This record gives sequence, C-alpha cells and structure tokens, in this order.
Amino acid sequence: MKFQGAVNAVKKAVTSNSSVILSSVAIAGVVTTAYLASKATIKASEDVKLHEEENGTPENPKDRWKGRVKVSWRHYIPTAASGAVTIGCIVGSTHISARRGAAAQAAFVLSERAFHEYRGAVVEQIGERKDKAIRDEIAEKKVKANPAPSTIIHGPGNILCCELYTGRYFTADVESLNRAVNAINAVMLKHDCASLSDMYDLLGLSHTQHSDEIGWRSDRLLEIETTFIGTEDGRPCLAFEYNYTKPLYGGN
Repeated sequence: MKFQGAVNAVKKAVTSNSSVILSSVAIAGVVTTAYLASKATIKASEDVKLHEEENGTPENPKDRWKGRVKVSWRHYIPTAASGAVTIGCIVGSTHISARRGAAAQAAFVLSERAFHEYRGAVVEQIGERKDKAIRDEIAEKKVKANPAPSTIIHGPGNILCCELYTGRYFTADVESLNRAVNAINAVMLKHDCASLSDMYDLLGLSHTQHSDEIGWRSDRLLEIETTFIGTEDGRPCLAFEYNYTKPLYGGN
C-alpha cells in the first residue's frame, strides 16, 4: 500500500509538472544535439577523407556527394535521434501549455459569469444605492491601504486618480477617463478586443508585465466605476475600477 501510494504521488507530480519537465528535456536536447552534430561531423570528415584517399575523388559533383553521404551517414544517426526527441518534447510541451491555457480560460469565463449573476442578484436584494455604498467603502479601504506616493505620474488632467486594478496614482479627470473608455470601446468594436496596455497608453501609464494579455472583448463593453475619496493628507482622489477584465488569449 505504501509503495502504491508513492507511485501515485510520483505520477501526480510528473503530470502536474509535465510541461516543465518536457521543456527542460528539450533544452538539454538542443545542447546534446549540437554536441552530437559537431562530433559526428568530425568523424564523418575523417571517414570521407580516408575513403577518397583510398578510392579517389569522383569528378562528377553529384557522384562525389553521394559517395560522401554513403560513407558518413551512419555517424549522424545519434544526432537525428536526439533532434527527433527534442522536437517531440517541444511539441508536447506546447500542446500541454495550450490545453491548460484553454482550460484556464474556460474556468475564468465560467467564474466571471457566476460572479456577475451573483452580483446581479445581490443588487436586486439590497438595491443599487446600497451596492454603490459598499463598493465605495471597498474602494476607500484600498486607497487608505495604499497611500499616494510623493511623486505622481502626470496624465491627461489635474485631478489625483487611483487605478484600483494596479493601485497606481496619476493625474487625470472624469472627462479624460470617459474619453479613454470610449476610445477602448471603439477599438473593441473594430478589432474585437483591446488590451489593458491600450488603456494605459491613453492614460499615460506604463505597461505592466501582463497588461498586453489582459483586457476586454467586444461581447461586453468597458465601463468604469468611480468613487471620490479623501486621501490621508486631505487631497481629493478619484478612484476607479473596471467593470471587468479578462484574458485575451488562450481561448474564446
């Protein structure tokens, strides 16, 4: 029973890390293939040289090429085998990553749908005013937990703003935020999607590590939910969040 449990644990670990394992083998395979190819070339050159010294070199280039291949091809069998294994690992790793990405995308879509259904039911029960009050309270807590730095990014306006998604502060105003939202929706309607990086370009913010892969699709337009909050030093701050964000790649 203990042995079977250990075997199952190993199987589970291998399955969970199969993409990493295949990628690691592929990296090792590239190095091994290059080494075997260089080693085979040295041996093949020696055999070709010896063969032509004993039998002469054909004048016809085609016959000369055939003779050299006939003498040297056996040396490249390990190289070809290593290359085939490497390619197989790369293809397998890519397939696993794509499959997991599609599964993650599907799970995200389902959870997003469940969240909005739940929120809609909550709004029906408590009313829009109470829902807005709760969201404002949450936004206020986020701002107080992440005070504005001494240096603020200068954006398209002169009102202190906080994007709650990343917690970054910059200057803007309601009109410029609305213009950015309209521009993003126009991009979505024309190109089916728009990324968070597109929004950051409009607001004068730098891209983040994942902003190119996250954004909005044309099946649901972007909206922002704003709240005016007083910072700890007494400055008014326009905090805002997006009505949703979703991964743009890895599934429909």
